[in-house]
Amino acid sequence: MDEVFSDILEMDDVEGVMLVSFEGELLLKKFVVFPEQDPDGFAFWPELVKALGDVREADLVYENKRLYIRRNKLGYLLVLLGHFAQVAKLRLNCDVLVPALEKKAESKGKRRLFQRRR
Repeated sequence: MDEVFSDILEMDDVEGVMLVSFEGELLLKKFVVFPEQDPDGFAFWPELVKALGDVREADLVYENKRLYIRRNKLGYLLVLLGHFAQVAKLRLNCDVLVPALEKKAESKGKRRLFQRRR
């Protein structure tokens, strides 16, 4: 599964990728720079998904970080960025990543695809 996200994670100023289901469950997280708080402990994932509704794409800019959100058949892809990340290049990578991710999920089944390795 790591190879699917490698193009995004190798971009300059990209800190991590998360996939959140439509039910608000954190399905996957991969970080180059681990955030201050572990995203597994966030209780607001369901509220975030509900607030996003039918939003296809969003780019949220904060004081120190950016959060790029992309809707797909599995839920929402969230990419944590620094301010200097190339968003246009990220969008192009997501245009390639999302169909590949959906295809892998269909072939393996959603639960099996995102099982945590111990």
